[in-house]
Formats: sequence, C-alpha cells, structure tokens
Amino acid sequence: MTTTKPPETIIVVDFGAQYAQLIARRVRENHVHSFIVGPNVTAKQLKEHNAVGMIFSGGPSSVYAKDAPRCRDEIMELGLPILGICYGMQLGCQMLGSDVKPAASGEFGRTQIEIIDRDVLFSHVPTDTAVWMSHGDIVKELSNDFVALARSKSCPFVAVRHKVKPFFGVQFHPEVTHTPCGGQIIRNFVYDACGCTGDWQVSNVVKTSIDNIRRQVGDKARVLCGLSGGVDSSVTAALIHAAIGDRLSCIFVDNGLLRNREVDLVAGTFRQHFNVDLHVVDAADQFLSKLEGVSDPQQKRIIIGHEFIEVFKTEAKRFTDARFLAQGTLYPDVIESGHSAGGRTANIKLHHNVGGLPSELGFELVEPLRDLFKDEARRVGEHLGLPDEIVWRHPFPGPGLAVRIIGPVTRERLALVRAADDIILEEIRAAGWYNKIAQAFGVLIPVATVGVMGDDRSYAGQHIVAVRFVESADFMTADWVHIDHDILARISNRIINEVAGVNRVVYDISSKPPATIEWE
Repeated sequence: MTTTKPPETIIVVDFGAQYAQLIARRVRENHVHSFIVGPNVTAKQLKEHNAVGMIFSGGPSSVYAKDAPRCRDEIMELGLPILGICYGMQLGCQMLGSDVKPAASGEFGRTQIEIIDRDVLFSHVPTDTAVWMSHGDIVKELSNDFVALARSKSCPFVAVRHKVKPFFGVQFHPEVTHTPCGGQIIRNFVYDACGCTGDWQVSNVVKTSIDNIRRQVGDKARVLCGLSGGVDSSVTAALIHAAIGDRLSCIFVDNGLLRNREVDLVAGTFRQHFNVDLHVVDAADQFLSKLEGVSDPQQKRIIIGHEFIEVFKTEAKRFTDARFLAQGTLYPDVIESGHSAGGRTANIKLHHNVGGLPSELGFELVEPLRDLFKDEARRVGEHLGLPDEIVWRHPFPGPGLAVRIIGPVTRERLALVRAADDIILEEIRAAGWYNKIAQAFGVLIPVATVGVMGDDRSYAGQHIVAVRFVESADFMTADWVHIDHDILARISNRIINEVAGVNRVVYDISSKPPATIEWE
C-alpha cells in the first residue's frame, strides 16, 4: 500500500506556552495543517512532516536563563520561514545576534502599537492597531541584520524581520482573540511568507485518515470501538466503518453514569443509520459498586477508566480476530493530559481514554482524531453523513455524570443530576439556544442550604444545582454564556419544583482559564 504524503505543514515549536495549541488552531483555520513539536525537533523530522514553515511559541522562561529551552542551531539554517511569538521572537533574535534583556517595565494586556514597515507580515493591518502583550523581557539591542516593523510606547521592537533569513518576530500574541488583527497576521505569514496553498480540507483529512486506518489495521483484523454516543467516539466509529466496513464492532458500555435515553439514541443511530455491529453491555452495577464512597475526582476518573478496560477485556473475548481498540481521543485531550509535544504543559486532568491503558489489554490503539480539534472532528462527521443530532451534540465527559456530582456517587444523586440535566437541555432547546451554546450542563453540589419547605425552614436532604453554560470555539478556552435571564429563571423554577431534593439553583459565571469547563 502506498504511503500518503503529508499535507503542507506549519510546525509549531512549543517552548512551554500554555496555549501553543491555539497557534496550531489559528493556522488550521486557514486550511493549512499544523503540528506541535518540542524544542529538540530535528531537521530530519521537519522534512518527514513536510514542513513549509515554523512558528516559535511563547513560553514562561527568559532566553538568557541557564535552563531556557532552545531549538537546535540547524533549524535556523534550513531556510524555512519562521515566525517567533513573544519568547519565540526573543529566542530567534538572540540566536541571530541581537541582545535580550529584562524590560524596565513589562507589558501586559491590550496595547496599542504603530506599524512602521508593513512588509508581508502586516499586509491589510491598520497602522495603529491593538495587540495583546504578556512579557517581561524585550529585545534591547537589535542586530544590524534586522529591520524593525512595529513599535509601542515602551517597546521599540514590537515586530522585526531579518534582512537575509526568513525570520519574523512579534513581541505580542497574534493567536489570542484579544489581538483583533492577529488572524490576519498569521494568515499573512502562512500564505505570503510560507507560500501555502491551503490543502488542509475536510475531504483530504477524511481520505488520509481512511488510508491510515487501512494501513494500520490491515485487511483481516477486527477493530473494537468504545462507543459513547458523543461526537468524538461517534465520528471515530463512522470513520473506521468507512475504512474497514463490517470488520468494525462497537461496544457501548452502559456504566450507569449516562444521560437519559442515551442507549436508545446510540443504538438507533448506529444500528439503523450505519448498520454497524453494536453490542450494548449493562455494567452499571459494576461501576457504581467500585465508585461507592469515592469523592476525589481524579480517583473517580481512574476507577471508571479501569472498569471500562475490564468490561472491554471481558467483552473482547467474544472477538477472536480483534487486535485493535479505537478511541475518540482529540488533540485537547492529549494536551490536557500532560502529553504535549513540548513536554512542559501541566497535567490539568486525567482522561480515561488517553494513555495508561494496561499492556495486558492486548490491543493496539487506533486514534484517528488524535490530532484534530473538536470543530474539525464535527466537520469530518458531517462529511461522513452523521446526523446533526450527533455531530452537533454538546460534549459529554468520558466519566459521565460521576464528575458532575461533587462528592460520592450514589444512585439517588445520579437520579437528581440526570433529572436536572434533562430540564436544562429541554429549556435551552425550546428557547432556541442549544446551538448557540458550546456546552450546557448541571452540577450537583450535595451541600445543604436553608430552604423553605411548606411553612418550615429545612436543611435535611437538600442540594444545590449549579448550571454551567459556556461558549467556546476550541474548548481550550471558554467564556460563560450571557443567556437571557428569563431562561435561567424557567430552568431554576422547574428544577426546584420537579427535582425533589434540590432547593437552590446557581449559575456559574467562571471563564476558562482560570476555571475548567467541567467542575471535576
């Protein structure tokens, strides 16, 4: 079987930036593939990835510090266009003969800059524009080999270009939405500096994924897919089914932590719409007994992940020709589990479908969405013909409702949060808000607050439901939704009146960061 040539790729070198993946996403928005690597990437690896340009990310270090991350010297000699962002600019300038020092006063937040040389980087960008700054160091002395492109009141070299080498640097962050013209700047770099043609299209992604699946699996082995009914696993199943047909068998594990009518929706979609071999396993008692008395959210995830594997091991014995396990791992899962290419990202939370699978499982993983963001996975699902109610469904955590209950998980608490979830989704659908919200759910907080039951004050058996609505393009950052208060009032009224045991409803107005989207 022939090897599919990688698409033209912009390589993002991660120097420890908290949101290096946002840079990659901004590149992909321009229909150009991007891939994140660590600072030690070699010239050979860049060639293997079909690199046509590079972006050096920001980072928390100072380039003059003893242990500061640094790329190989050979990288600067390849002739690939490079855009350095913040730390990446300082590193590139230092490697090319300029001097970086601590700034007299750092720049943080929105800052006005003046463009003094448009060059290719600032085409179609106003002369006076706002950018987002976050730095304590600056390029103090610029080598004669550089040209200054922009400045601010406190930083004379906000943007630069090398006269000979195709290196560009910006001291601000074009990847964040707080820089209004940041998308245009990245587009200018990708198309005008790197000469990209925009071959990262959904149809090409699907074709490449199918080719890769067939190459990995071969023409005889069976693939088992852990189907949850969410977007990620559903698109994974549809993609693998398109690649190998009836050699895909899906296992849907009812762990007792699901939303109402989940089994019916999944079975109806994949048995009737795609004619997929689907096996439903009722394992609720097994999961709930293992979770009894467990309050720590990370421990919940570990237990659920372990039991998920145990159920799979038991069910997989029925398939003597199964050698592969498919999972709907997305790129944000990889990042948030601490597996970033730069190796410096903090572990935000554990995902039961990323890493940690015991060797005794005996399966090789197939993860066709591992390098995709959520919106890219949705477009793949649309291309494959999945129904809108699956493709545009709000995300649901792998551990299910267990991480939407603060404290121990019980059948009674599950019933409460499940009922509240139903009300929340019914009301936002009825109000036409479902597709305006990226993720909507309720969290059960088993804390007794005073309530009035009849004519008496009561604490016993009462809980709080926190309603969480967020808007997000990539689920790496998110903001709370400024929804109509009348909708919140209806939700609150229905939950308090219809869900026995809940006497208070609150609305979560936290953004990500510093909060995460889920509470646990």
